[in-house]
Amino acid sequence: MTNHSLFQPRNSQHPTNTRHCSSTMLQQILTDMFISPELLAELSEEQKQVLFIKMREEQVRRWKDREAQLEKEDATLKKPKKASVKSVQWLAGMDSDVWVWVMGDHPADQSYEQICDDIIAQRAACQAQREAEELRAKKEAELVKRFSSVLMDSERQEVERQEVERQEVERQEVERQEVERRAAAQEQSQQEKREAEERRRAEEEVRRVEQKRKQEIYMDLREVREERDDQHWQDSLRKSKAADLRRRSIAKQTRDDHRRQSVKALERGRVAAVTKAFGGDRPALPPKPKPRNLTVTSDTLNPKQGVRRTLSTSSREHIIRWFQEEQLPYRAGFQKDQSRIASWFHGIISRQEAEDLLSEGEPGHFLVRVSERILGYVLSYRCKEEFKHFLVDATEGCYMLLGHQIRFTSLAELVEFHEGEPITMSGGEQLLQPCGQRPSGVDYADLFT
Repeated sequence: MTNHSLFQPRNSQHPTNTRHCSSTMLQQILTDMFISPELLAELSEEQKQVLFIKMREEQVRRWKDREAQLEKEDATLKKPKKASVKSVQWLAGMDSDVWVWVMGDHPADQSYEQICDDIIAQRAACQAQREAEELRAKKEAELVKRFSSVLMDSERQEVERQEVERQEVERQEVERQEVERRAAAQEQSQQEKREAEERRRAEEEVRRVEQKRKQEIYMDLREVREERDDQHWQDSLRKSKAADLRRRSIAKQTRDDHRRQSVKALERGRVAAVTKAFGGDRPALPPKPKPRNLTVTSDTLNPKQGVRRTLSTSSREHIIRWFQEEQLPYRAGFQKDQSRIASWFHGIISRQEAEDLLSEGEPGHFLVRVSERILGYVLSYRCKEEFKHFLVDATEGCYMLLGHQIRFTSLAELVEFHEGEPITMSGGEQLLQPCGQRPSGVDYADLFT
């Protein structure tokens, strides 16, 4: 048996005021953000979808709260920056006092006049060196100009003659290139005209072929479409769209089911009756039956004589003790008038055993069994092509399908309600015929002994 708090045994003393079911199974799951494998195995696909949506909404809410808290803490921690303050640190001497040097006190110190003279002498030397470099460069330029002027006249004449010859050659070359360019341009223009004409003719030919081929392909496709089995293709497409639509809207349909069932319950007066029962006006429950002196009618509880019961495991004993201490005071499993055990009630049987029982009946057969995994019940239902199992939360004396909003004071009221209203709109699971016990014997005998 798991140690999770959701499945811990509750106090055997039933509370006197059951107005608020404050710790329902769904609320406990959302508080812990954890669901045990045993509980998950008992959920139907619709209930898993609802539980996933609820847990996601709770995660988003917690994230928003944490972000708001972090922003609040950041705003509290932020402080205005202090203006930077500049400071001066004095150099300290060996006596840890401010170090002071007085010019001229040391025997090796020069006088103020000597120091000034040295500085002036250094500046004068630097200035004289710069002026000498400038004068040297100027003289060098004059010498170069004077000695090179003799060669410039003869060289200038030769250069001019060569320049004239070069210009004449360039002029002739330019004229020749211009003639060649004009001839090439004329040839290029004619070539472009011929190419443009050929392109135009080719484009017209391509367009004619395209139009002809387009018409041929259209006629071929039309013939193929008329010859194809259109009905099979439409059926396949419709099934694919329906499956995709069901996957995308299963959660929305489940929520619509809850709202619709709530409205129906208000119209039929059931919610008013439940509210009155939970508001403190609930009639006193019959006295708690003694575990070994419970009187059951012979036609509902008739185990064969001589059959030995196998030893129960600790988890099964735990479930039996929970049923006897907390569920029998509410006459769980009895008919609405509490005269006898309901024909749809079964003991601690597995999912496979429930499906084996339902397989003998028609679609619409159902039973309510005590879960072998958790402290609660499971509504098992036979569809046309499959079996469905819906977990019933029995927390604190109220009964409700996990994920639904309507609470009932007894299992009989829950069954009666869904005899007229489907469990989900998408599945249309309406309780039509209860599945009774096998002729070999009842499976709930250990719950009442």
